[in-house]
Amino acid sequence: MSEADAVERVDEPGTVDSLAADLRALGVAAGDTLLVHSSLSSLGWVAGGPQAVVDALQTVLTDDGTLVMPTHTGQYTDPSVWENPPVPDDWVDIIGESMPPFRPEVTPTRGMGAIAECFRNYPGVVRSEHPTVSFAAWGAAAEEIVADHELEYGLGDGSPLARVYDRGGDVLLLGVGHGNDTSLHLAEHRADFEKTRTTERAPLLRDGERVVVEYEDIEVETDDFEAVGEAFETAVGAVEGPVAAATATLLDQPAMVDFAEDWFESNR
Repeated sequence: MSEADAVERVDEPGTVDSLAADLRALGVAAGDTLLVHSSLSSLGWVAGGPQAVVDALQTVLTDDGTLVMPTHTGQYTDPSVWENPPVPDDWVDIIGESMPPFRPEVTPTRGMGAIAECFRNYPGVVRSEHPTVSFAAWGAAAEEIVADHELEYGLGDGSPLARVYDRGGDVLLLGVGHGNDTSLHLAEHRADFEKTRTTERAPLLRDGERVVVEYEDIEVETDDFEAVGEAFETAVGAVEGPVAAATATLLDQPAMVDFAEDWFESNR
């Protein structure tokens, strides 16, 4: 969406104050632990763009709350299976041998959107050290949530997703659908159904040196995430409302993960 399209979508610009008011009306409150997935373009034109959205979220949560966002880096996955776009076969070894090591402080996100990319650079934000599925956090429990992110099964019980679950956190889908809800991957890991195991490789920085590490994971998928999200909303419920020009959904993360775990066992 162009900036002109964003202007056309709204009667007046979104601001930090108006976004904060919309978030409070939706049910976001001071002291919450909130995992946010977002689309800036869905909001229409916002004065300050992604910075205003982050400021509004922090304002509502206050220092007593915790803001979490996925800061994934798909550029550190196996280039031989890239599809958007694919790369020539003779590039694969070059990419694998030359990629700079993943560094939480500087490595940019990929495909996470402008809000998450802005957020990871904010003062006081800390980021987990997983090379492909890191999360960033700010606030009272930020360090607790991102610390000790396990390499193996990076969206499973050793991940920040599980720490949000342990804290009884919420998920905010800000202008995006359930297909973007990374918490459903935690349910995938926990559910009892047949899974494909994989071995991944990625470069990390350890003691100042580039080191390529190998770790085990499962092949995750999102094709049925919208279906499980719709089933959850019907059976359990979620809060839906406007934030600027976007439709936002606020839901209980542990309830969603528990529901999806059972759903995957019955439907996959």
